[in-house]
Amino acid sequence: MNMMNFLKTRKSTREFKDKPLTESDYKKIEDIIADINFKAQQHLIKMKLYEYGKNIYKNLKGVAGYSGVMIESPHYIALENETSKRESVIYSGYFMEKVITELNNLGVGTCWISLSNVDSELKEQVFGEDSSKVNYLLAIGYPKPKSPFAQEPFSERIGVEEMVYINNLDKNASISELENRGLGDLFFYVRFAPSTLNKQPWRFILHEDYIELLLVDDGNISYIDAGIIMYYFEELAKIQGINNKWELVLEQIEHKDQKYIIVGKYKI
Repeated sequence: MNMMNFLKTRKSTREFKDKPLTESDYKKIEDIIADINFKAQQHLIKMKLYEYGKNIYKNLKGVAGYSGVMIESPHYIALENETSKRESVIYSGYFMEKVITELNNLGVGTCWISLSNVDSELKEQVFGEDSSKVNYLLAIGYPKPKSPFAQEPFSERIGVEEMVYINNLDKNASISELENRGLGDLFFYVRFAPSTLNKQPWRFILHEDYIELLLVDDGNISYIDAGIIMYYFEELAKIQGINNKWELVLEQIEHKDQKYIIVGKYKI
């Protein structure tokens, strides 16, 4: 999979075929989930694949999702995390997007579903005991074919110069500066990462030997978005020959009456 093309064309699947995954694909996804759970356990994250989705959809319709819009699919992946711990929420976004890219390679569509409005009693009814930490679902299945005449919704993206700064938040980066440092393509394509309500709350400060990731703090900050951008940044950086990991910072700063959270640092 070409990560750059995937990011530019990445779309959530809203309509799935009414058919289960093949036995082969289902087994591959079980293996993907097992691998993710091994890597994510240190962040208090666990995923579980549910084979039969009809009961889940029936019980959560009108409650789960954004504004109660529940997505119907033949299977779901439930994600458990610790919402009281920012690190757990951040890496929930990171690892869920990793799952999404793996499933895309199999031709399997996906869609995030929030369970923030689902009470613990209903969670227990749907997912069983000890399910209070299930806070997200991923609807998965084979996408319905789209009409060639259907017009895809277009989401505006902020420019690289609006998103990247040099040394501090007073100096916007220029494309030429980024290209001179071999980072032009990375920042161009990472803009296409998904975010809650397409807010694109990320900002980057480029220093001599590291990059800081900031989130705009508008009073309703989404740490899931931090994990999402961290994942895609790392994957795009690998294409540039840089193979490092984000180091969490989680400090608040203020600049010109705007608050930000410094999420982490990435060495370059």
